[in-house]
Amino acid sequence: MRADDNEENLYHEQLPNVGTLIGESGRKLCRPSTIARKFPIIRWLPRYRSAYLVQDFIAGFTVGLTTIPQAIAYGVVAGLEPQYGLYSAFMGCFTYIVFGSCKDVTIATTAIMALMVNQYATISPDYAVLVCFLAGSIILVLGLLNMGVLVRFISIPVITGFTMAAATTIGSAQINNLVGLKGPSNDLLPSWKHFFTHLPSIRVWDALLGVVTLIFLLLMKQLTKIKWGNRLVWKYLSLSRNAFAVIFGTFLAYILSRDGNQPFRVTGNITAGVPPFRLPPFSTTVDGEYVSFADMISTVGASLASIPMIAILEIVAISKAFSKGKIVDASQEMIALGMCNIMGSFVLSMPVTGSFTRTAVNNASGVRTPLGGAVTGTLVLLALAFLTQTFYYIPKTTLAALIIAAMISLVELERISDMWRSKKRDLFPFVVTIVTCLFWSLEYGIVCGIIANLVYILYSSARPQVHITLEKINGHEVALVDVKQKLDYASAEYLKEKVVAYLNQQNCKVHLAVIKGQEINSIDYTVAMNIISLYGDLKALDCEMICWNWNIGSAGVVCRLKTEMRSIFKFNYELEELIASHFDTSNTASTVTIETAQGQVNAA
Repeated sequence: MRADDNEENLYHEQLPNVGTLIGESGRKLCRPSTIARKFPIIRWLPRYRSAYLVQDFIAGFTVGLTTIPQAIAYGVVAGLEPQYGLYSAFMGCFTYIVFGSCKDVTIATTAIMALMVNQYATISPDYAVLVCFLAGSIILVLGLLNMGVLVRFISIPVITGFTMAAATTIGSAQINNLVGLKGPSNDLLPSWKHFFTHLPSIRVWDALLGVVTLIFLLLMKQLTKIKWGNRLVWKYLSLSRNAFAVIFGTFLAYILSRDGNQPFRVTGNITAGVPPFRLPPFSTTVDGEYVSFADMISTVGASLASIPMIAILEIVAISKAFSKGKIVDASQEMIALGMCNIMGSFVLSMPVTGSFTRTAVNNASGVRTPLGGAVTGTLVLLALAFLTQTFYYIPKTTLAALIIAAMISLVELERISDMWRSKKRDLFPFVVTIVTCLFWSLEYGIVCGIIANLVYILYSSARPQVHITLEKINGHEVALVDVKQKLDYASAEYLKEKVVAYLNQQNCKVHLAVIKGQEINSIDYTVAMNIISLYGDLKALDCEMICWNWNIGSAGVVCRLKTEMRSIFKFNYELEELIASHFDTSNTASTVTIETAQGQVNAA
């Protein structure tokens, strides 16, 4: 084989064999390990021990005591009747047992999901149920396509800003319920405006019970820090704080009610019974007018993108937080969450995701497997079947205190100081996210935060670290160009401009530029074109260019584009050897040219 053929093969683009890829993918799908990965219950159920049963039961029961009052409260936050919160709290528990990969995660509606669904759930509950189905379908498809990697593009400052803004908005929306006022809106500014303009209308008994309940919840949360006595007792007392608050408030409202007079604003009637299992509504009727599927989708709008995104963020973040050294398969968690929402939509559920509070309770209660979710789900079903009359007396101010206490724990101010200490620039996407979420909307706020974060990535990509030094090697002045990161289309022009500008400053004293390529592991067509253009520009400045120790794949992009550029790529040389070889060749070529010219003159 000729040398030219060897060189051709060296720079040949290596394309994947499509047939081989399809075959491997097909075989991979049929492997038992792949099926077990998609249905994690196949892995842990055969290894289940009877000793786990008691721990899972205790954990599931404890989570259930937390879930029931929170579900009722979040149903109210969503602008729905309270029972819809309970409808959303059991199907996810059962479905996650089959598809979930993290034993601690508890699936149910959350305050953030409730707030995001509020704007159209108030039109009709059918909107919330339909979005639950559609969001679940979108999440499931993304999970099956292994799109869990997309979560990596959303940074912690953006997530922190969104969480804090959502917690502030939700807590502010409950400030009116805490003091017995009927809030006009779930938005930040209208809630506080209504509160301050209606101070004379505050109901004293509601305000007193609400403030006392809030203080009680915050103090009970600190019981785990007590060092003396039986720490296990303190832990379970702390975990049961929501249940204690609701039981006390309900009991107080019941014994103080006289002849239909009630000192507190109470939750009221909650429809008893388990919801029917049926298809989600693909059309509805609002005020006697038929609303088609297309009209419902038009009303929901951007929420069809934001709700799945936020749901994925919550469950992946929670799974990673409680993974304890295990690798979290984000795509599998998306599959589990998608199935939870799809199945939930058949029982009138609104969108659900992982709950940080209930997952923390589950973990602290010592759960061993996802089977603990079955106990939680069963407890919610029993409450729907037998306890709805009791729920009538739950004071709204108690639920408001419960929500505000949960939201306070989500406002992690220490994260701000951490960002300030570690890298102050990260405060920019954080501030953009929290401000736009608070004063515009949660959906567009997180998008703005992601865009602000991507600005950094694009800026860094467009201005790679290029260090140019002038060194004297073997008696020759050489410009060494060291590129410290990979090149792409955004940075191509920057490299060219920086090299040409530097050589212009040297007043044509430099006759060789060496571009070191150890860290340039890939380039694209735009970069290749700019490398060729740079070569021409340097020629005009009477300067040669060598690309030293580039990755073969990167060099191949340039060489396939213009074959004659192969001569500028040099491999397997020490720098001194490369410089010596280049100038020796150049001097020889110059001597031959001069002698040839003299011979032509003499002949004339």
